[in-house]
Amino acid sequence: MSVASAVAEQVLNGLVVGMVYVLLAAGLSIIFGVMDVINFAHGELFALGAYFAFAIAGPLGDAGFWVALVAAPLLVGVIGMGIERLTVKRLYGRDPLYHILLTFGLVLIINDLITSVWGKSAQPFPVPSVLDQPVALFGFNYSLYNYGIIVFGSILALGTWLLLNRTRFGMIIRAGSEDREMVRNLGINIDRYYTLTFGFGAALAGTAGIVLGAYQNVSPTMGSSVIIPAFVIVVLGGLGSFRGAVVGGLSVGLIQTFARTYAPFLEGLIVFLLMIAVLVVRPTGLFGTDIGGGEHHDGALLHGAGGGVLSSETRAKVGYAAVGVLVLVPFFAELTGVTYSVTLLEDILIWALFALSLDLVLGYAGLVSLGHTLFYGVGAYASVLTLMHISPSVLVALLVAIAVCAAIAWVVGYLSIRVSGVFFAMITLAFAELFYNAVFKFDFTGGSDGLFGVDVFYGLAGIGIDPDAFEIPLGVLTVDGGVVQYYFLLAVVVGSYLLARRLIRAPFGTVLQSIRESEERASFIGYDVTAHKRRAFVVSGGLAGLAGGLFAANNGYVAPSFLHWINSGEVIVMTVLGGMGTLYGPMIGAGVFVAAEDILSSYIDQWQLVIGVLFVLFVIFVPRGLVSLPKTVADHPMFESTVGDRSNDRTGVKETEVEQHD
Repeated sequence: MSVASAVAEQVLNGLVVGMVYVLLAAGLSIIFGVMDVINFAHGELFALGAYFAFAIAGPLGDAGFWVALVAAPLLVGVIGMGIERLTVKRLYGRDPLYHILLTFGLVLIINDLITSVWGKSAQPFPVPSVLDQPVALFGFNYSLYNYGIIVFGSILALGTWLLLNRTRFGMIIRAGSEDREMVRNLGINIDRYYTLTFGFGAALAGTAGIVLGAYQNVSPTMGSSVIIPAFVIVVLGGLGSFRGAVVGGLSVGLIQTFARTYAPFLEGLIVFLLMIAVLVVRPTGLFGTDIGGGEHHDGALLHGAGGGVLSSETRAKVGYAAVGVLVLVPFFAELTGVTYSVTLLEDILIWALFALSLDLVLGYAGLVSLGHTLFYGVGAYASVLTLMHISPSVLVALLVAIAVCAAIAWVVGYLSIRVSGVFFAMITLAFAELFYNAVFKFDFTGGSDGLFGVDVFYGLAGIGIDPDAFEIPLGVLTVDGGVVQYYFLLAVVVGSYLLARRLIRAPFGTVLQSIRESEERASFIGYDVTAHKRRAFVVSGGLAGLAGGLFAANNGYVAPSFLHWINSGEVIVMTVLGGMGTLYGPMIGAGVFVAAEDILSSYIDQWQLVIGVLFVLFVIFVPRGLVSLPKTVADHPMFESTVGDRSNDRTGVKETEVEQHD
């Protein structure tokens, strides 16, 4: 094959992948542009389309593919409309973070439904025989199905553009994206158009899933594997811009294909470097406008501070009691033989520290970081590399982890904090994905296998405890290295909480809270808003790195999964579930989430479905988190009427008694 033919083939491959991205990102971009909703479940709707088509086409043979190509997107569109009516609609007017949280819960639900019905293994989805043949063109043979993807995708993209720009439907939704109330005042039921728009975007995702499913295969992970590239495309092209989604999709498809062939080291890195560069230089993307990016929403982040019913003194006593219980757990575990409870508590404590670190920027500075797993993962890698090559001391390893993560957080914060809202969330996500893809490239990080087998020592300069050799019998109890490890972890987490609390109660924390309430007002008063945010981000990054380092030291390994974006999603879930802006709330949220995950996964296969449903309900009905639940219940009209009636009854008794006494 000549050089020209080889390049032409790569161009066609890039256009095939790019056209799938166009269909996927177009739906995502339309939904965001019109409704200001960042739909993290878009990838799962993409997978759902592929599986619906797989189920429809299987019994019908070759003709089934064509039936599925029409029926499956319609089904996904109907499901999308149902999602909008039942869940998304309830969050209009809130900060875009709540859309991210809600759709993250939907990711868990839809993914678990897919694996429940079709299993966890990938399955082949055959191309119809009429398209499964090569075509000789430009001097080489190329798949007819691939040509079909390019042509079909182009027609569908053109049709979508005409729908948005040349029809009454498109005119109304474009007007609604600019001013919803104005359209409503004209007598148009804009809510109905929003539902149709969400369904249309979901149908486009389902169509993309069918096309790619037949190109490769269908698998439960296909949704999570495309959602991040879809966000890259939407950001590159401009949030809410259909033209940007087309240009961005084709560009990313071509860049990925050529990088895979001619510069394999850059595959997986170059698009995120490009995304970071675009967000730093032109945050609105190539074709975006200043409208969008979550800047025209009416709501704000709802923190849990002030949502409890306990006084600060009572909360402090509860906190002391909780620490006391945690101190006694190893002894009860030894006596009862339920030693697994100690392992579970170690996981909870580490995630609690991770959630605490995120709360400093999310709950107090109002910065929505979608890439916080970057610091957790890098902290774990720094810790393990230090233990393997510098010193077996856990103290040294954790200090290195904190220092490395704080330094990276300063760089990321310097580049990221100049943008805000959704753009800040996206640039932090891009940095995390950049590091996630980078650890696969280097030998010193262990590639896809990670690093295993480290020996740890709790001390310095040979003075301390070797957990493998440490054992002190105390009657029926034995204090061994595992107990030492647990108490060390508990001391670090409690110490980190006290440090964070001291920081928040200091003038620095007060300024952060004023920035969260009103950034402009804080700036007018004379505070350097950017500097305070950056410092908070550095402290937060260091604490997240400490959490990652603790996990790696405790378990003796690190793997690329530590940097996977799903960790960022889970820690945000924990923070909001507990109640951000309270420090202790996110730690409670982490405990509830990890314990529920552990317990539910022991009894049912569909544990993600249960957690997803519970989380969606919490986002809708208890957005201030668990710490606000008592006050939410106390303020409920039904509770107030019941308590009020009883109070009146009691008042009546007293009055009666008084009357009797009188």
